[in-house]
Amino acid sequence: MSHVTVLGLGSMGSALAGSFLSAGHQVTVWNRTAARAEPLVARGAAAAATAGEAVAAAPLVVACVLDYDALRTLLAGHEAALAGRTLVNLTSGSPEQARETAAWAAGHGIAYLDGAIMNTPPHIGAPGTMLLYSGDPAALARHHDTLAALGDPVDLGEDAGRAGLYDTALLGLMWATLGGWLHGVALAAADGVPATEFTPVANRWLSGAVAGFLSAYAPQTDARSYPGDDATLDVHLAAMQHLLHASRDRGVDTALPELFARQTERAIAAGHGADSYARLIEVIAK
Repeated sequence: MSHVTVLGLGSMGSALAGSFLSAGHQVTVWNRTAARAEPLVARGAAAAATAGEAVAAAPLVVACVLDYDALRTLLAGHEAALAGRTLVNLTSGSPEQARETAAWAAGHGIAYLDGAIMNTPPHIGAPGTMLLYSGDPAALARHHDTLAALGDPVDLGEDAGRAGLYDTALLGLMWATLGGWLHGVALAAADGVPATEFTPVANRWLSGAVAGFLSAYAPQTDARSYPGDDATLDVHLAAMQHLLHASRDRGVDTALPELFARQTERAIAAGHGADSYARLIEVIAK
């Protein structure tokens, strides 16, 4: 079992520390408000009196605080204590902030990993939970088994900004999916179908056909080649018009399907009606 320090004990930080404890690791915790450490201490964690004491306690330091400015303020003056240790930053931020922090860490002899937690606090440590890491590959290999207590560690490579980039892009995907699901729920509910009846079918569609579309269209977007051998944009637009008609008839907000239709109409107007849906990357990416 390993010794790990957790800095920051908000809802997520507390869940991280708790998951390390559940896996049998020795855990030192620190939080600006010391009382937040008490439930973890009751479970066997050691509470450090200062951030400097916490940093010096373990070879692996995991930080989850408000933002990157808070992290740098917290660690200022403790660079010497961190030298030779691994800092795993699970604070949310931009790819640019991650790269700046990686350069700061490298300048002080600190092994650095930037990370993104792709789930909510109650699911930390649960099967299927995924955490993204980018930065020092040797550090990830060294602490892989310890970090696995939090969820599946996914290595995105040496660019420290990659985890934050994926995090931001995947959140956009999540909101688009949830928005589409809620629109579908509203449409079905207008005809008396409860969400609990509609959703299992939606989940099956997403994990099967829709996941297949993503896999098929990814190489098309990379190659900028869009053979319309499954369904053309002309076909998609016709189906979107059905969705718009059904939504209007039921008093369901049409902002989301109107967005889809506008993007598709732009591509068709430019002469790409026979192309696949992946052609819309050129409307979106500009």
